[in-house]
Amino acid sequence: MSRGLRSITLLQLHYFIEVAAEGSITAAADLLYVSQPTMSAAMKDLETRVGRALLFRSARGVTLTVDGAEFLGYARQVVEQAELLEQHYLGRPPSRRLLGVSAQHYSFVVDAFVRMVKASDAAEYEFSLRETRTWDIIEDVRTLRSELGILYRNDFNQKVIDKLLRDSGLVFHPLFLATPHIFISRKNPLAARDRVTLDDLAEVPRLTFDQGANNSFYFAEEILSTLSSKQEIRVSDRATIFNLMIGLDGYTISTGIISDDLDPEIVAIPLDVDERIEIGWIDHSGIPLTEQARRYLEEVRAVVTGFELELIG
Repeated sequence: MSRGLRSITLLQLHYFIEVAAEGSITAAADLLYVSQPTMSAAMKDLETRVGRALLFRSARGVTLTVDGAEFLGYARQVVEQAELLEQHYLGRPPSRRLLGVSAQHYSFVVDAFVRMVKASDAAEYEFSLRETRTWDIIEDVRTLRSELGILYRNDFNQKVIDKLLRDSGLVFHPLFLATPHIFISRKNPLAARDRVTLDDLAEVPRLTFDQGANNSFYFAEEILSTLSSKQEIRVSDRATIFNLMIGLDGYTISTGIISDDLDPEIVAIPLDVDERIEIGWIDHSGIPLTEQARRYLEEVRAVVTGFELELIG
């Protein structure tokens, strides 16, 4: 039978999705309780049928080729639609839901994630949420460790961020524009102010998120990263930064969106600067979003609605 008449099977698509997610044919085989030779043969046969190399194989596992990344998007859509048919006509229960999100340290990201999980109709799911460094967010989405990434850009970092995204085959989708705010403890004397200026912050410890080896000003999560500060502390997670806001009366600069449920001891005060923060999500340019990813973005938009923002996504 010629290659043109050979059909791609749903089973092969299931296998391919798991191989891409695990980054290993052996790990995917173990997860699906099939032998490694069976999984390897299925992937080679799939590549033969589509007439393109989908996987790059090395001693450290497998990664997707450019064609493989595009194919993965269509594979997810086909499998998702097949599962919806089975649920509707065969009475099958909803399948295991999968979604990975990597983001800078924003409470609205977590709030939306909580809403998504609570609203999930799946008996089984496997979600991941990584609050991490800017460079790692881009790498997570590029390598498909996460389907979505959430980060900010502004006039200062936009050219650098956009070039890195283009080189990685990713696209930035704007969600909203926000006025910069400082996050501080409710007990901080500045918490009683309607607005604060940079002069007000001159003697206050500045708290920033550490960017590791890629500690360029362009990858900072906070605007005005090039301004010097007499007192600066770098941290790696939101819990620590909030504890330092309370313990040391420190501040950080962010969007102004804060969750009273998740962060009851922290308040947001407008910062009097001529800047805007553009928050958006990133994904692969050639891969359609899964239904679960679209649901998550709907929750993000629902969370930020009601704040003084300019929604643009």
